[in-house]
Amino acid sequence: MNIKEIKQLFPILNQDVNGHPLVYLDSAATSQKPIQVIDAITNYYRQDNSNVHRGVHTLGTRATDAYEGAREKIRKFINAKSIEEIVYTRGTTTALNLVASSYGNANLKEGDEIIITYMEHHSNLIPWQQVAKNTGATLKYFPLQEDGTLSIDDVRATITPNTKIVAVTMVSNVLGVMNPIKEIAKIAHENGAVIVVDAAQGAPHLKIDVQDLDCDFLALSGHKMCGPTGIGALYGKKKLLENMEPIEFGGEMIDFVGLYESSWKELPWKFEGGTPIIAGAIGLGAAIDFLQEIGLDNILEHEHKLAAYTLEKMSAIEGISIYGPKEAEKRAGVVTFNLSDVHPHDVATVLDAEGIAVRAGHHCAQPLMKWLDVSATARASFYLYNSEEDIDRLVEGLVKTKEYFSDVF
Repeated sequence: MNIKEIKQLFPILNQDVNGHPLVYLDSAATSQKPIQVIDAITNYYRQDNSNVHRGVHTLGTRATDAYEGAREKIRKFINAKSIEEIVYTRGTTTALNLVASSYGNANLKEGDEIIITYMEHHSNLIPWQQVAKNTGATLKYFPLQEDGTLSIDDVRATITPNTKIVAVTMVSNVLGVMNPIKEIAKIAHENGAVIVVDAAQGAPHLKIDVQDLDCDFLALSGHKMCGPTGIGALYGKKKLLENMEPIEFGGEMIDFVGLYESSWKELPWKFEGGTPIIAGAIGLGAAIDFLQEIGLDNILEHEHKLAAYTLEKMSAIEGISIYGPKEAEKRAGVVTFNLSDVHPHDVATVLDAEGIAVRAGHHCAQPLMKWLDVSATARASFYLYNSEEDIDRLVEGLVKTKEYFSDVF
């Protein structure tokens, strides 16, 4: 399937914005949805809408089968051992907060260490700040190389026998950096620590094998990987999840309720209180089917080619600053930049007038902005439906932006 054929599967991309054909370069914020995912959600509401696990009627059975079938698709997608290790959440943020609130607060104490990186999204930073405050643990940071990458030597030097949790993103949402999760996990385990992986930006682009990575926890979001918003998953090793307490209580997650005591269901349902996000789960299952049909290896190869093309074309613009690795193969489909003295929001506004959607701001990564010594950046992020023609439009828009502000000032 070529890019033109793939793009036709995404109805939203076939429109004009501000009088120009839409060029969507904000997939790191949220990806667009193929017709297969839209149809899966629509069909659920048209034909099978019912609560799950509770009813014995036909609609309830069909809904439950589809809902739990999607959990099995997630299990296979990341090669977990069992569906007991796959907990549905509202997304990566909820999953990471679950680990921090349940595992972190229960297992850390004063003198213990939590280590993260400067490139973490706030969702994998603030929860650990809170755990450190609650437990007296120390929050530490891995240093970054000049291009924003992690050095294994620095990882080894930073982790100590006092380290209990290492929390790291698989792919930076700003720099596009792909971190060496397997090597970091090995060093963490050698020191008795567990590793928590934020795969929000990794799952859409990289093949994930949690058993090969040997990560202890991994969080992902459906909306970054062609699925619906409001649905995600937490992977956790069974032995760890079994010893964790739920942080939400109510229907669905209980086994027995008495007047003064209650007991919980087995894994993974003890963490899934209330009516779940049924349509979202079904949509995520359809998104996984779609990505596997295209092939994760093909997606990453395509992104590397686009990244190389983007870096080459953008580097020719005088006054542009590009952040992250210079080598395209070291990054996923993200290129973050600033254009001369033009504020990123102004860059994004002018590009939007040309029908080009990019992101501007701190990208929920303020410590990384401080490390880069900038207040904000503009970000172009592409995916399987983008082409070199889209990048040409972006570069033309940036040249026009620069010329416009040169005339103004």
